[in-house]
Amino acid sequence: MNDMTATPTAPVLPDAQTVTSVTHWTDRLFSFRVTRPASLRFRSGEFVMIGLMGDPHPETGKQKPLLRAYSIASPSWDEELEFYSIKVQDGPLTSKLQHIRPGDQIILRPKPVGTLVHDALLPGRRIWFFATGTGFAPFASLLRDPQTFEDYEEVIITHTCRDVAELEYGRQLIESIRTDEMLVELLGEENLAKLKYYPTTTRETSPKMGRITDLLKSGEAQRDLGVSAITPETDRAMICGSMGLNTDLKEILGGFGLEEGANSDPKHFVVEKAFVG
Repeated sequence: MNDMTATPTAPVLPDAQTVTSVTHWTDRLFSFRVTRPASLRFRSGEFVMIGLMGDPHPETGKQKPLLRAYSIASPSWDEELEFYSIKVQDGPLTSKLQHIRPGDQIILRPKPVGTLVHDALLPGRRIWFFATGTGFAPFASLLRDPQTFEDYEEVIITHTCRDVAELEYGRQLIESIRTDEMLVELLGEENLAKLKYYPTTTRETSPKMGRITDLLKSGEAQRDLGVSAITPETDRAMICGSMGLNTDLKEILGGFGLEEGANSDPKHFVVEKAFVG
């Protein structure tokens, strides 16, 4: 893992923001921070469209923006914006984005949207955040939002990846929430006692192995966490991950009696449909 930092420069792209730091976690995963437009307001858990200019057209030489939906991993109170990304070697955008360095610029369309917001859920006692891979990003935002801990008596984040190294971004973030003086003061020590972190791997050997879907269905996850059965009366959930995870968890939560909600129709759980990570 390596870190790079830099100071902002004058914009040359449309809707340009300057990269302030980049961290490469594995050969497949990286995170980066950029300047935040002064006018940007967002709810923790939302996403924006970000990207770079595409290659020049072979005949006209014109360039079009390459944009993709990215969850904002930083909380709504942060002065900068943080993103967490996979590297796809032949991906139109990430093949280029993975090479950004501090001082470079990205395009950021300042119109945040998304379903992984507190407003889309009915009041409850316990919140589950289910993530695979880079689907951890919106929860990195929500876990640093005081409202999350004000609204719930228990906060559970599950993160399933193939390999142990792919859990590192989330592990370090959870550690910072529990130990960083500023975050502890902001969120409250008594609130941080509500937080339970449940990382699992599906390929490389780790202390806890298995898909979260299987662990939930068997009841093993609930036993490991020491929590009561999932019910519509007590539990709320947010899901962000692979298409398979999203589909399977919707079915599992439905089996527990939970109903899917939306911004306009709050219910027991919500799923991010804009992209899969």
